[in-house]
Amino acid sequence: MRKLIWMTAALMLAALPGAAQDFSGLAKVLPEQSALDDGWRGTTTLELQLSQGVPYRVYTRAGPDQVILDFREVDWTGLEAQSLDQSDRVAGVRFGAFRPGWSRMVLDLGEPMLVTQAGLEVSDTGARLTVTLDSTDRAAFDAAAGAPPSALWDQLEAADVAPPRAELGADGPIVVMIDPGHGGIDPGAVTRGVREADIMLTLARELRDAIRRTEGLDAVLTRETDVFVSLERRVALAKAAGADLFISLHADSLAKGHAQGASVYTLDTEASDAADQALAERHERGDLLAGVDLEKADDGVALVLLDLARTETAPRSAALAGHLVERIRTNVGRVHKRPLRRAAFSVLKAADIPSVLVEVGFLSTDQDLADLQDAAWRGRMVKGLRDGIIAWVLEDAARAPLRRK
Repeated sequence: MRKLIWMTAALMLAALPGAAQDFSGLAKVLPEQSALDDGWRGTTTLELQLSQGVPYRVYTRAGPDQVILDFREVDWTGLEAQSLDQSDRVAGVRFGAFRPGWSRMVLDLGEPMLVTQAGLEVSDTGARLTVTLDSTDRAAFDAAAGAPPSALWDQLEAADVAPPRAELGADGPIVVMIDPGHGGIDPGAVTRGVREADIMLTLARELRDAIRRTEGLDAVLTRETDVFVSLERRVALAKAAGADLFISLHADSLAKGHAQGASVYTLDTEASDAADQALAERHERGDLLAGVDLEKADDGVALVLLDLARTETAPRSAALAGHLVERIRTNVGRVHKRPLRRAAFSVLKAADIPSVLVEVGFLSTDQDLADLQDAAWRGRMVKGLRDGIIAWVLEDAARAPLRRK
């Protein structure tokens, strides 16, 4: 019986988009559409309405008798145990986070019950988890209790082992400035009513939440709503926030030709000379380099200082781009045929902050357009971006003693 129950849950995982891949965007429970009720002839049903699909498993545990539901991660905000639990056979319900990246719900049973069915139905509007429990005798319950071994679930657990605090952000959180491209009067690319500004803001919020749930990391957005923020203002906000790295998110659209998949841009070396010249000619230069007052420096000195800063920052940006491409490919399954690129994007011109621009896809390509509107796909993209950031932070910290003092 135990094997059959686990096979049901495992098959539901495999049926989700991406074949049991991780949905790292946080799934939120919808309390008003969730319930735990008794039915006829000893049957009890738990129904949880979630904002999106999320890998899960369900099993029973004896001494005390419980039903355990583990989730990749769920936000339980607004759910109250007393309102949810309308069952006479379930003595109590508890839920919350039980380790970074993982959530758990525990049903304390008032009598022995077996999980006879578990299914997750995913739709465009969210996901509904239904778990059916049937009354049983003590011997059958004890025989079925325990989490069945599963290489699938072990793989999911191993994929999200975060670095310990001693390695990641030991001296304070690593601050990631996330820049959702466009906004306000600048909608960016628009295809079939989908605006680049809107979908990038959604992705940026999901990435921010995933980063903030990673110990040792923090994230800030250049815009929280659909407002216009100038390109120079975006860079200035990164400096004001004390950002350790800067990631700008975009989704292009091509009038002609076909392109598909994500690519990551760093500042073109040749373009940096012109960028430095333009910066050096400004009268207000107090925010060009952190900790360096260029207000009284002439153009020649300012150019030298900016060049020195770029000499150190450019390879760090390139390393960040490489890690992002690698992790996006791992989690999403594909990237652009030329994923590492360089261009003179204005938002990449902060001389002393490693900066990249990620084109997560093309709104002009049907598959990319569909992917960008799919919460599960965005979850995998978010995990790729977050994992790339983590890999870069660890490598960058290891290389710090070798950099120019």
